[in-house]
Amino acid sequence: MARAGLTAQRVTVAGAELADEVGLDRISMSRVARRLGVKDASLYAHVRGLEDLRGRIALLAADEKSIRVAEATAGRAGKDALVAYADAWREYAHKHPGRYTATQAAIRIDPELAAKATGPRRAVELAYGMLRGYGLAEPDLTDAVRLLRSTFHGFVALEAAGGFAHARATQDSWVRALDALHTLLVHWPPSSEQEAGS
Repeated sequence: MARAGLTAQRVTVAGAELADEVGLDRISMSRVARRLGVKDASLYAHVRGLEDLRGRIALLAADEKSIRVAEATAGRAGKDALVAYADAWREYAHKHPGRYTATQAAIRIDPELAAKATGPRRAVELAYGMLRGYGLAEPDLTDAVRLLRSTFHGFVALEAAGGFAHARATQDSWVRALDALHTLLVHWPPSSEQEAGS
């Protein structure tokens, strides 16, 4: 019988908190059970196992991150929106490193849960919406989304790993990187398909 008060959401939040503390790859069902003060078996009434729990953490994190990005970018456009979007992304990665990792890892997610989740869809809508403000259309939109994701994730991953050893402050480099991305987006080069069609 499931322990009173224990829900899939409580198990997921406990797993997410643990992931932030010790790393997503170091969580286990036993550690989550100890955190909640229950026996391991009690968790299986709410989540199917570690892979299911990680998928739920990824969906929780995607929802949290997209809410923060939406709040940060509301009413903004152009460079203001880009900077707000990027800063919200980086801040979430700093505050919730385990959850953030779950949003970037290849985790198998229950299709039924994924179909109901709004976070991942909202994240895509926010990215594409912000970039449409630069006048981009497909296939450039997708290329630009991939560029931003690569830049933001690469920066915060290197930062978290202590990969920036130079004396220059990482915040200064972050600001300059966003300046450069804005300039690139304003002057986005035409694709070979566009040049061929002109």
